[in-house]
Amino acid sequence: MRPLLDIRKLSFGYRTRPVLEEINIAVPAGETVAVIGANGSGKTTLLKICAGLLAPQAGEVVFAGKRLTEYKRRDLAKCIALVPQEVQISFDFTVQQLVEHGRTPYLSWLGGSLQQSDRTAVKRAMELASVEHLAERNFNELSGGERQRVKIALGLAQEPQLLLLDEPAQHLDIGRQAEVFSVLHRMNQAGITIIAAVHDLQSAQAHFSSAILLRPNSTLMFGPPAAILTSQAIQEVFGVNLPERGASHTGTQTSTSCGSSPEEGQQFMCENELPGTLR
Repeated sequence: MRPLLDIRKLSFGYRTRPVLEEINIAVPAGETVAVIGANGSGKTTLLKICAGLLAPQAGEVVFAGKRLTEYKRRDLAKCIALVPQEVQISFDFTVQQLVEHGRTPYLSWLGGSLQQSDRTAVKRAMELASVEHLAERNFNELSGGERQRVKIALGLAQEPQLLLLDEPAQHLDIGRQAEVFSVLHRMNQAGITIIAAVHDLQSAQAHFSSAILLRPNSTLMFGPPAAILTSQAIQEVFGVNLPERGASHTGTQTSTSCGSSPEEGQQFMCENELPGTLR
């Protein structure tokens, strides 16, 4: 079966610093993929390339059997949406107004008002993201978890087949993280393929069917999270010594994330999957 997203021998770097080298990944439709790596490993860069916002220096990205370079920008935006870490809104947009901007690829170059099909798409996006009750609220006055769900609704309003997210649960408490992953689960059940950069390894284990582990100076790993998030791989990427799944240890710090230093994360094992998993 043809993959929905096919990354072929992709390389990219900034000036003299290579970031991604000879990457090959084939993502089938319906997958939920976590992108994992140390700070500066290229997670955000990979998402931007997959969204067509950055051009690879070598290789190519193929979506639905067609190279990204063969798509018009507006047509690609109808297929792939990117939810960034931060969205700076300088105007007092309501949630409804902001999500409606997701319909921009469908509007005439001369502007024009939303049609019934646009309003239906906006309503569905807000329902999937559980933000319909926030419609008249000012976006800048929302909590972090509410803003995150609104950003997801903005991407969903594009009616994409592929949704890319950059750290969708970053800076959120456990409860708000659960809300975000519940939204992603509903989206995936609705047929949307999801690729998300995440730093929380327990979330990667519990909520995603596959994972990409970006390794420095080495070939990336791609497969089921339980198969690639081994102690050896985590040591190589993050410089953190972790016990193997099922090992018994006392006095072990149990944080659920791994950053670029041991203080940012010590534990990745997940004994029980959290409610609302994506797979």
